[in-house]
Amino acid sequence: MIRTKDELKFYFKADFNRFGKRPSIKDWILKNEWAYIYKYQKILRYLEYYENNRNKILFYFYFIRYKRLCFNLGLDIKTGNLGPGARIMHIGSLIRIKKRCKIGKNCTILPGVVIGNKYLEENNDFVTIGDNCYLGLGVKIFGNITIGNNVTIGANSVVTKNIPDNAIVGGVPAKVIRFKNVE
Repeated sequence: MIRTKDELKFYFKADFNRFGKRPSIKDWILKNEWAYIYKYQKILRYLEYYENNRNKILFYFYFIRYKRLCFNLGLDIKTGNLGPGARIMHIGSLIRIKKRCKIGKNCTILPGVVIGNKYLEENNDFVTIGDNCYLGLGVKIFGNITIGNNVTIGANSVVTKNIPDNAIVGGVPAKVIRFKNVE
């Protein structure tokens, strides 16, 4: 949760260092997707900040912009979920992250990732994803799950059990393929 201006600056710096540079006018004219992802993450961070600081006018201003971008880009990431340095790689396929989730710093998310419920009705399951994780294309995470730090989850995997640190997992249901060499 972003509560102060210093935290907001820290989150912006961490997020946008992974982009390399700010979008130029050329990027907006050519409608490059990373410019829209940049804009989405910026609005999401402002929304988190104004949600906690109870400035209703600015909160609603950013909320309307956030909802429009969610609909247009196919992203549904609730506020307070993404840690600093999060990177959304592409748009086009739905990315949905439920409200009761915490993702660590420097996490990379590819299209089609769904972190949600096992059933139609809302439940109290909480998903925790560690730092420096890579969620591959089409990953689904269901249930009360804890994923360790430095984990890579392969494409189209369905995670239903906890995953330890430094693991590479894949399959339906996801199983540990091997562990990374940590030096």
